[in-house]
Amino acid sequence: MYQKIVVAVDKSEMSQFVFEQGVFLAKAADAELMLLHVLSPLEDPYISPVFTQPDIIYPTLQTTPMDSYIKEWEELKKERLDWLRSLSDTAISVGVKTGFTQNLGDAGRIICEVARNWHADLIIVGRRGRVGISEFLLGSVSNYVLHHAPCSILTVQGRILEQT
Repeated sequence: MYQKIVVAVDKSEMSQFVFEQGVFLAKAADAELMLLHVLSPLEDPYISPVFTQPDIIYPTLQTTPMDSYIKEWEELKKERLDWLRSLSDTAISVGVKTGFTQNLGDAGRIICEVARNWHADLIIVGRRGRVGISEFLLGSVSNYVLHHAPCSILTVQGRILEQT
């Protein structure tokens, strides 16, 4: 069965369900869990000086907005680490050996990299249910992981959104 399970979580609506599925499976298999959250400064809902302050073209000329952005970014990183720590504590409290990591970059690539480096047997990732043009424009982390992962994948399906 599985010995090491990576559970990719974010702050989406379905993330709690993905987490619960990971804990359930890890407990049933007596497996170790690695909770993974990926921060990406250019993706929603994360803070980005490019999108939140479009009048900033040359940040070196206007340091006050950039300083504010850096402070907000650091606060977000800390908030998400606290959230991961809370999830980890929840899993540990039901007897699942659990660790967590927060990385910066492209979510799909980071998930595959962490799974490879940690020698995971399984990756659990959510799928939001985007289809059509919205999936094409917004990308698909689960699709990338499905095609590039070094191990088995369990995708937890969200509700299917109408094609646009």
